Amino acid sequence: MASNTTPAFVQSRLLRSVDSTRDHVRGGTAARGVVTVVVYGDYLCPYCRRLRFVIARLREALGERLAYVFRHYPNETAHPGATFIARVAEAAANQGHFWEMHDWLYESEPPLAEPDIRDFVASLGLDMESFDRDLNSDQTRERVESDLDDGRRNGVTGTPSFFIDGVCYEGAWDFHSMLEALQLPVAARLGRSARAFANLPAAGGLVLLLAAALALALANSPLGTVYETVMSTPLGIGPLPHPVSLSVAAWFSEGLLAIFFLLVGLEIRREMTTGELSNPRAAILPVVAALGGVLAPAGIYLLLNADTVPEGWAVPTATDIAFTLGILALLGSRVPASLRVFVATLAVADDVISVLTLAVFYPKDFEPTWLSGTMIAVLVLFALNRWRVYSVWPYLLAATILWVTLHETGVHGALAGIILACFLPTRPAPVVGPLLAQAATALSTLEQAESEARLAGEDPGDVNQELVWEWASRNLSAASERLLSPAERIERAVEPWSTYLILPLFAFSATGVRFDFDLSTPQHVIAGILLDLVIGKPLGICLASLAAIKMRFAVGPADVSARQFLGATCLCGVGYTVALLMADEAFTDPVTAELAKASVLIGSTMAIVLGAGILGTGRSDVGYTVGQK
Repeated sequence: MASNTTPAFVQSRLLRSVDSTRDHVRGGTAARGVVTVVVYGDYLCPYCRRLRFVIARLREALGERLAYVFRHYPNETAHPGATFIARVAEAAANQGHFWEMHDWLYESEPPLAEPDIRDFVASLGLDMESFDRDLNSDQTRERVESDLDDGRRNGVTGTPSFFIDGVCYEGAWDFHSMLEALQLPVAARLGRSARAFANLPAAGGLVLLLAAALALALANSPLGTVYETVMSTPLGIGPLPHPVSLSVAAWFSEGLLAIFFLLVGLEIRREMTTGELSNPRAAILPVVAALGGVLAPAGIYLLLNADTVPEGWAVPTATDIAFTLGILALLGSRVPASLRVFVATLAVADDVISVLTLAVFYPKDFEPTWLSGTMIAVLVLFALNRWRVYSVWPYLLAATILWVTLHETGVHGALAGIILACFLPTRPAPVVGPLLAQAATALSTLEQAESEARLAGEDPGDVNQELVWEWASRNLSAASERLLSPAERIERAVEPWSTYLILPLFAFSATGVRFDFDLSTPQHVIAGILLDLVIGKPLGICLASLAAIKMRFAVGPADVSARQFLGATCLCGVGYTVALLMADEAFTDPVTAELAKASVLIGSTMAIVLGAGILGTGRSDVGYTVGQK
């Protein structure tokens, strides 16, 4: 693939929809069942030139049900002259002959000399003066640059790149694979719809919200007894006669949340090596802000509950990453990118503090005899990392043993995820040249075998059954595996499960709170948690940040107004996933725990309304900003 050096982000959804009055569209005139393929291409890219045969076969197979849209993505660095050729196509388009020029440019062998281009333009009967004027006009340059910018915003890094009905296509480029995607069988339709939903900025928060709403509805309905019975049902896993036995709700919190904490640990590790936390001066503000966002609400809670239930001080100190970042994403351009990075880094630091809080302040019945097993599991993970073992299963086996020993010791077993994240091996960035040679050799060998089969009058499909296919498959798999380290592979594989299954299951089990509390003996739990989430958390973040900036050992996010900063800190009062876990761990009395969780839900809702209201109203402040020194 011809790559572009412009860095990109993952953007699965086409940001600018197809506009038939602007885009170059071929076909798609069928009455119904039209599927649209947007291709970002480069006329000098050898892979685009080869893929034109696949596009032609697709158009032949689907007829007018296929709308083929071409957008320019010239890679001038890899293919000098590509931008000029793109302008040639646009100059021809101004006289209504884009597709004739498009086809000729792809069919002509490079280098495409200007005299040959002019001869073809003349053969089309175009006005040469108008063509020359359009070729060098600012309008044509801006049109090509606009397509290029669109591609960059959509995360296009190489050509060709495909979007099918607005969703990025990352499957195989052969005819049958693409035809299957275009013909939309049930599996492909469901997969595409799922990817489109998952790419929504607030998709994870929305699924959490739905799970929480369902749990609340069930708990406060005639089915509430059934819900509580299911959640409290004991479930034993492991060898008899002494399996590890927990309730269903406990398995969701202590078992499945280990996977969530694994992702948190990997995110922290990545931020410390290549992200915002890798630069101490840039990272110090969100870290200090996270500390302030923990100390202030903890202090306020203890002032109100020191003589009653002080053990709940940690409940209002946690910030929920999924909800907070989801709300910021929904607010769109009203939230500067630097402010999103600040909040994300603060949330990561907040998670570190929450993990330490669970381990230090809320251990269960401590059984030191199991500590030796914990140490052995950690040493095994350390040895696997030092020995550069890149297979994943030994780490998972050691992490399972670590979870069991932590649980039996009395420490929350979900912390095994954080420890595993510390030892999963990473690799240096691969050298692309040898991998490209390996992949190219495998594919060219397959191509040669198919050509020889055709010359011999045999079915090229029989090549699939030969050893050459197996050999090529192994080499392609080896080359692709080297692109990602074990840590990166696990993170990519686990993240969707964590977002759309694990966290919703935990939310479903932890949010089933009944709103029929006996408040005859006030314990100030509600007041403490509500006050902390709505006022204490943002107050602590703001004061700590202001102190760090005034003392000049930290800098604030760039181009962020005081109002925007305040709105974001209010959203940091959304304490959900970890806050509910803290409530279960902190209170031994089930009634108090339910009261605390209800307070978390109410306080988080108030924080959302307050923060979104501050960020969503008014224009960006002019003047004072939270600063760059």
